[in-house]
Amino acid sequence: MPIVTASKKGQIVIPKDIRKKLHIAPGKRFLIRAERDHVILTPLPDDPVDSFCGFFQAEGSLTKPLLEERKKDKTYEEKKSAG
Repeated sequence: MPIVTASKKGQIVIPKDIRKKLHIAPGKRFLIRAERDHVILTPLPDDPVDSFCGFFQAEGSLTKPLLEERKKDKTYEEKKSAG
């Protein structure tokens, strides 16, 4: 297990074998968070839009329920304005 040392600026170098295994190239972006006494690095997708394409397919489309809700809101507002 490799050990790294933080620089004066708090920078660390991810060892080459780990970069290669995880396909980390220069410019790769990460989400970093502290969890108790650990630092968690999560690679961000290169194209966030493309990575979420189809993400909600298992749950089905939300378009129909949203349109139904909007229709109910419109009907409610029309009744409220008329009465």
